[in-house]
Amino acid sequence: MESSRSISTSSEKTKDLIITSLLISLVFVATFFINIRLPIAANGGLVHLGSAMLFIIAILFGPKKGALAGAFGMALFDILSGWTLWAPFTFITRGLQGYIVGKIATMHGKNGGSFIYNLAAIVISVPFMLGGYYICERVLYGNWVIPLASIPGNLVQNAVGLIIAIPVCIALKKLPLFK
Repeated sequence: MESSRSISTSSEKTKDLIITSLLISLVFVATFFINIRLPIAANGGLVHLGSAMLFIIAILFGPKKGALAGAFGMALFDILSGWTLWAPFTFITRGLQGYIVGKIATMHGKNGGSFIYNLAAIVISVPFMLGGYYICERVLYGNWVIPLASIPGNLVQNAVGLIIAIPVCIALKKLPLFK
């Protein structure tokens, strides 16, 4: 009986690892292949669909997978796309954002099925993302004013992510897999 239980636990851990790895990959791919560099700031700026994917994952799979997918998926993007200095900040900022969205969306037994909780989750997470990248740019550029130029692009990125994620989650929650 004991060996049967350990096989089941091992199998569940393997399945969880595979799902988490796939979710990280989805965030990376959505960030890497579907992005637009913004010309509004001297220090760059990027709008990508990784935010939408992060929101979808956090809402559907909860805070742990949301945090892992956001942290690893977007930090991997930074490392592989020339934004390497940003990777540690992205890891923390996007991991925190994924955790916040997942935690709020799954509160009180809602499990990502409440439009209001999902909307609130994303909106509440945005100041943490803005603050994280503001601090990042302060460290990288040694100035408190320069990071202000990135706020509009970051707001657009989150707004696009919200506009995509909310309807996608509503549709996916109707499927038996996500009920």
